[in-house]
Amino acid sequence: QVQLVESGGGLVQPGGSLRLSCAVSGTFSSTLAMEWYRQAPGKEREVVATISSSGTTSYEDSVKGRFTISTNDVRNTVFLQMNSLEPEDTGVYTCHVGYIVRRGMSWRNRDAWGPGTQVTVST
Repeated sequence: QVQLVESGGGLVQPGGSLRLSCAVSGTFSSTLAMEWYRQAPGKEREVVATISSSGTTSYEDSVKGRFTISTNDVRNTVFLQMNSLEPEDTGVYTCHVGYIVRRGMSWRNRDAWGPGTQVTVST
């Protein structure tokens, strides 16, 4: 079973920066796409950044140029560098990771969610 542990959330003033981390642990062969979601107060959860298994990244329009998603070399940790933070970035940030597990002679795709970490941008 795979577990995700997030860290790096907190309170920051507008214009500040935070770096979120999501560590993947457990038994798996490799990771697939890795994503960061955000749920703002009173709104639905939305994906803000994605990095594919080949390293291709994509971003929600409001965070382009301010947020950067990346992984470590072995792709068991995904990061979200958030710069020039705005009050509208406030919310619970959750990582979502696809991964492959071996079952006998075959392979299965699975996915897991982290518990979420609170980011608050305020004076």
